[in-house]
Amino acid sequence: MYNDLDPLLHSQLRLAIISMLVSSEKVEFTHIQEETKAAAGNISIQIKNLQEAGYIEVEKTFKNNYPKTMLSITHKGVKAFESYINNLKKYINPPK
Repeated sequence: MYNDLDPLLHSQLRLAIISMLVSSEKVEFTHIQEETKAAAGNISIQIKNLQEAGYIEVEKTFKNNYPKTMLSITHKGVKAFESYINNLKKYINPPK
């Protein structure tokens, strides 16, 4: 049963990022930083991990000469999140 939890999503910061993306079409990097209070470097590392797994897409642009990073969740990311939540529910209400 414990093997059912996706280790990539079991990190507090990565789970927070994915949770924000599930409820929004796109989320800006700065919003994630404001909400999580995490350091920019740490967020960048976690974003890279999620992107490499195919869970999120990253779009980098510039607005008024400032970098703007937008994140969105992929279909694979949604499925992984749903599976993670369903497996967590098994811990709360184990099958009898």
